[in-house]
Amino acid sequence: MSKDPIDRTGLALRFWERKALTDLNPQEWEALCDGCGKCCLNKLEDEDTGHVELTRVACRLFDDTTCRCAQYEIRHQFVPECIVLKPSNIDDHAYWMPKTCAYRLLWEGKPLYDWHPLISGTPDTVHDAGVSMRNRTVAEFEVDEDDWEDHIIEEPI
Repeated sequence: MSKDPIDRTGLALRFWERKALTDLNPQEWEALCDGCGKCCLNKLEDEDTGHVELTRVACRLFDDTTCRCAQYEIRHQFVPECIVLKPSNIDDHAYWMPKTCAYRLLWEGKPLYDWHPLISGTPDTVHDAGVSMRNRTVAEFEVDEDDWEDHIIEEPI
C-alpha cells in the first residue's frame, strides 16, 4: 500500500454523507480528491452545447506516474488558468469535472464509488480499479492543440 499524499487522518467516518459540500472544512474538502488525475487533463468544450470531452492530453505539470501535479503548491506560477476548486465555485465547474470525480458526484447527489480512498482506505484503489490516468496521458507540449480531438477519451474510464 502506498502512502496517501492527501491527509485523510482524523476525519469523521463518512463525513461526506452528513455534510453539505459548502460545510466541509479544508481537510475534508481536499480528502474528497480521489487522485485520478482527470481534472488535470485538457478538455474540449462545444461552444454551442456546452458538452465537455476529456482528452488524454495532460497539463504540462501533470506527472502521470503519480497522477499528481508536479508543482501543486506553486502551479499558478506556471499555469495561471489552473482552477482552484472550492465549495464557493463548485456550481461553476462541476459540469466539466470527470464523471467519476467525488466533487461532481456529491454535487449531483450521488454516492462515492467503492474504489474511492475514503471508502477503501488506500489511495491505490483508484489505480487498481483502472479509473486513474496513471501511465495513460500525453504531455500537452507533445500534441498540437488542433490535434487534441484525436486524443478524446471515453468517460468514465
